[in-house]
Amino acid sequence: MVKIAIVFHSGYGHTARQAAAVHQGACSVAGASATLYPVNDLSENHWAELNAADAIIFGAPTYMGNASADFKKFADASSKPWFAQAWRNKIAGGFTNSASLNGDKYATLMSFVTLAMQHSMIWVGTGMLPANSSQAHRNDINRLGSFIGAMAQSDSDIGADLAPPEGDLATARQYGKRIAEITLQYVKGR
Repeated sequence: MVKIAIVFHSGYGHTARQAAAVHQGACSVAGASATLYPVNDLSENHWAELNAADAIIFGAPTYMGNASADFKKFADASSKPWFAQAWRNKIAGGFTNSASLNGDKYATLMSFVTLAMQHSMIWVGTGMLPANSSQAHRNDINRLGSFIGAMAQSDSDIGADLAPPEGDLATARQYGKRIAEITLQYVKGR
């Protein structure tokens, strides 16, 4: 059984909903298990579990053009496993959510890529074509056209019970599934 850790911050619940969708997708793959780790609740035991995971998926809302401060605090605290190269050759991925369609989500995902590269991890993109035709709808898979990681958009006047929209959650589920499948292939090949 491969172990997938989903480490995330959510300020208003929207990114937590996206994290849950990534979790569902990862758990849908036979031979994979996934665990959600909110960054504000990490204990020493949780850090040990991250070190033992086969894959780590990073998630945070995009605030002011980058990952939230709470996630950044986690990233900075990951220097201890970095010194030991405890995450070296683990599979990595990431997801983000913001109120705007763009909202500079790419910058957040790139900060996750940089974090993964600092840890000598192996990054996995979405592997999804964008929904970018005139026939595309809000609930289509990868409607925001991201290849680097899963993006979601939540209208600022709608609570986490209604946003992000189903297409963005389906994108997150497919992304979680893809990471689990690739992690299984990678672990079996070692």
